[in-house]
Amino acid sequence: MPIINYQGMDAHSILQADWEFRVEHKEIRIFSSRVEGSDVLGFKGEVTIPTTFRKLIALFHDTGSYLRWVHHLLEMEVLEKHDGLEYVIRQLIDAPWPVAKREMIIRTALAPFGDNGVAVTMQGAADALPENSSAVRVRDITGMWAFTPDGPDTVQLTFVMHIDPGADVPSGLSNQAMFEVPFYTLKNLRQLAADGSYNPPYPREADLHLSIV
Repeated sequence: MPIINYQGMDAHSILQADWEFRVEHKEIRIFSSRVEGSDVLGFKGEVTIPTTFRKLIALFHDTGSYLRWVHHLLEMEVLEKHDGLEYVIRQLIDAPWPVAKREMIIRTALAPFGDNGVAVTMQGAADALPENSSAVRVRDITGMWAFTPDGPDTVQLTFVMHIDPGADVPSGLSNQAMFEVPFYTLKNLRQLAADGSYNPPYPREADLHLSIV
């Protein structure tokens, strides 16, 4: 299985690395990779979504909707908002008993991807908030979302992530469950994006940072 070092690599390099194909179900493709310095596998999920690029950007900007599509998400909070659509967010993730809930503090940023796409990068920021005694703070988080328009009403969406949930969760257990996260997250997101009754407002500030045709 290929080994990927996420640190210092740009979005294009990570997405084009030598991922191992694992499964395709309901037109969602899942890949995995070993990650340098970790026993927990990284994953990549790919799906083509019949929606506009602008609606997908609006969906990601609508943080109140995340409970509708992020797998096992219990709480979502924006801690900081900076220029350039950069955020620090807090997420509380459910976990099967007897594993304790996980709390993730993530710093997001925009980066160009390819000729006309955009990537939302994610990096753990575990010390940005005092720890919560009711959940385990995840300290090792790296990932990204990449959007590439594929025609006027279709977007190629790729979700990459590596999360080490902590020493109390055996790596074998993490690796067994890793395919659930990209599959159900992408499945839920695709369904919400296709919902004609869901029309989140487009963030006008995005036009200052993105060139969307």
